[in-house]
This record gives sequence, structure tokens and C-alpha cells, in this order.
Amino acid sequence: MRKLALVASAILTLTLPLAAQVAPPPRAPDGPAPRLADGRIDLSGIWLGGGPITNIAEGLPPGETIPLLPAARAVLDARLSKDDPQASCLPSGVPRIAPYPWRIVPTPTHVFFLFEANIHSYRQIFVDGRPHPPDLDPTWYGHSIGRWEGDTFVVDTVGFNDRFWFDFKGHPHTERLHIVERYTRPNMGTLVNQITIDDPGAYARPFTVTFTANLAVDMELLEYICNENNQDVEHLQGPTQAPGDPARPLGVLAPLP
Repeated sequence: MRKLALVASAILTLTLPLAAQVAPPPRAPDGPAPRLADGRIDLSGIWLGGGPITNIAEGLPPGETIPLLPAARAVLDARLSKDDPQASCLPSGVPRIAPYPWRIVPTPTHVFFLFEANIHSYRQIFVDGRPHPPDLDPTWYGHSIGRWEGDTFVVDTVGFNDRFWFDFKGHPHTERLHIVERYTRPNMGTLVNQITIDDPGAYARPFTVTFTANLAVDMELLEYICNENNQDVEHLQGPTQAPGDPARPLGVLAPLP
């Protein structure tokens, strides 16, 4: 019942399909981060958070702003809530995250991120030493290679399409996007993701944002088929920027008729 109540509450505040679970994690067990047999930090587990949802600027250091180029600012200002790809059951891309559980599964050659939200999608991160291919077809999650720097797992990703948004506000990017994520697990219940975004087609300089995920205790991923009975888009109204729809705060579903 706790999950059902939290899902009902989230329907009123999120511009995302309504079928998946939305629940804050119970307090994670105290203690140091676990380690694998080879001594590396074990990142496995089910997590909540770890990337932008409403506004990627929320992850900036105090006093900094997103260095949008004028053309990217024009795209951002023109975007409408109903056009958010995630609201139409398309992938979130990188580094955007949905407010639903996701799982990290490490293997000797790959690390997989499994997402409950939207289309039961996944990211695969190659950790077998291969480089990026020289000629990539643009995709929603790009091509990711990973390496360890001490206790930090570094993920380098290129080869993105330009279709996903960084957040609900609609911060754009181009196919020149290059993202480096640095994952650390400072303790049992916390996963910190420091994300450097380099896209000279949309931003005047690289910038870095940081988001924290919490270990989701006593949870499993649930099947969530976003296309099934998706009623969101018809209720999304107005631009993603102020003033938006005067009948509701930005990012909130319009009242049902």
C-alpha cells in the first residue's frame, strides 16, 4: 500500500507516464561501501536518483549557470511540455534519469544500467578496454566505455542523437555531445554521479553537474510498459519555461477533465 500511495501522489507532480512505482527509498543500512573480490567498489544494487529530472541546473555548483549558446537558448525557450520525448515513452537519454528505480549490474566485460521507467530500457558500458568506434550511428544512449580510476568508475559516452532532452525544462544538445560520468560510492547507501557535459554545438564551454542516488532497500524493478494506457501527453499544456500553463506549476500535470 505504501508504494501505491506514493504513486498516486507522484501523478500530481511529475510529467511522466503513470504506471511505474515512485517511492523514496527506506533508510539504507549504515556502513562502508561493499567491495568486489578484486577490491574494487561494488556499484551493484537498485538506486533512485542520480541524474537530472526537472532541471539539470539543479546539479550545478552554487553561483554557476548553464552556458547556453544563443541558438540553444532559442530551442529551449520554444519547447512545449507536450513535446517532451519522455512523456511519449521514449528513452531518457544521458544523463537524465526518471524518478523510478534502476539497477546497476557489473560483469567482467560490461556494466549494465537497467531502467524500470518508460520502455524497460538499458545502457551497456563496455569495460573490456575497447575504444569508441570511429563511425557511430547516433543513438539515445550513445556508446559508453568505462574504466576505474581508484574507487571512481569513469564512463565516457559519445555517439548520441539529438532527440532526447536533458530534463523536463527541455535543455537541448546536439550530436556533438560528449559526456563523462564519474561514479563514486562513498558509503553503503549513496551513489554520487559527477557529470561533465561537453557539447560545443549547444554550450559555450563544458560544464559539470553532480547528482546523488540513494540505495533502494527492499525493492525490485517492476515491469512498466509506458505505451500501455499512457494518458500523459493530452494533459501536458504550455511551454516548459515560465510562465508556462497559468493553471499549474511548471512540470505538473494539468487537472483531469
